[in-house]
Amino acid sequence: MKDSGKDMIVEMGRQGQQKKRMANIEALRLVAMMMVVSLHYLGKGGLLGRLDGPLSVKDHAAWLLESFSIVAVNVYVLISGYFLVETKFRIKRVITLVLQILFYSCLLPVMLILTGQLSFGELTLYDIWQCIFPVQMKQYWFMSAYVLLFLFMPLLNAAVHAVKKEQLQAVIALLLCVESFGKTVIPARLALDSEGYDALWFMTVYLIAAYIRLYGIPFLEKRNRAAACYVLSCLGIYGLVMLIRGLFLVTGRFEDFMTSPVAYNHLLTIWAAVTLFYAFRNWEFGKKESGLSAFVCRITPYSLGVYLLHEQLYVRYEWPIWLGAKQCSSVGSLLWHWALAILVVMASGLTVDFFRSILFRGAGRLFAGGRLESALQRLDARINGEKV
Repeated sequence: MKDSGKDMIVEMGRQGQQKKRMANIEALRLVAMMMVVSLHYLGKGGLLGRLDGPLSVKDHAAWLLESFSIVAVNVYVLISGYFLVETKFRIKRVITLVLQILFYSCLLPVMLILTGQLSFGELTLYDIWQCIFPVQMKQYWFMSAYVLLFLFMPLLNAAVHAVKKEQLQAVIALLLCVESFGKTVIPARLALDSEGYDALWFMTVYLIAAYIRLYGIPFLEKRNRAAACYVLSCLGIYGLVMLIRGLFLVTGRFEDFMTSPVAYNHLLTIWAAVTLFYAFRNWEFGKKESGLSAFVCRITPYSLGVYLLHEQLYVRYEWPIWLGAKQCSSVGSLLWHWALAILVVMASGLTVDFFRSILFRGAGRLFAGGRLESALQRLDARINGEKV
């Protein structure tokens, strides 16, 4: 009886710790989405000065912001892997995710046509296919890779739990050799290198997240050390870009290699993402319940809508101009417009997706307890190796 009571206390402690980490990691999810907006504002707003020519102080500031934001995609996948590795597969999640993508890919063009911002005659058949089949047509490259990752999740989870720690380490090391090591050290563009814009890289990051969840990385357990590693890694990314640029300006070579450090699958980038993840994972935010931590956990379910809204095909190159990208003539104006753009896009995306979720919940009630739900549950059981 004493042992049972002790076990119960331990389990309650674990639940409390998990709740604390949820608040921390949910905060990181928001930060990662802010970084995604930052990357798109800098890149699609034309704020990253050309590396093959002279750079102003403002250009250097933009490249520094780029270097500190480039971890965003890896962080998002790390968060997914960290939780999903201990979660059973649910086909309903995939369907909901695809419907969420369709909501933005189809609804926004209709809204633009109704408001006169877009003429139906301007749409080609290819454009229409992109809206109707956004995953297959890669309207959102991230979502195409993410959906594929999600479909492979049952196999990845089964493999991760079936192999030993040393085997998982070896597999991750081999994948990093193929995906990251070559492009990091070889001063040329490799034909196999997709710069992390594919499902294979997402699976690699997923396995890294699974390893962190199951075994951890002791070196990064101290939060200050992890935070320092993140800052140093990002400065290293910026410094390496400028070093390769300097070599190009002197020798006329390595032009295709200059932006290699700001790729998702560069070793410095994935290391920076892991260290930032650990810095938030071991943060005390949310340990004590507060209005701020509750608010963060309340709004983060809508964060994906921020990406789907601002990166929609017909607005992705427009909103940076609307939000003053062309007016950034100094470091001060760059920082002001950059911060304002992140705030406006985040607020807009979170708000729109909040109302989208209300609509989806209402529609979901129509199918609750019906034949479709029963069929999906049987499919889940089959995929998860459970008795049907």
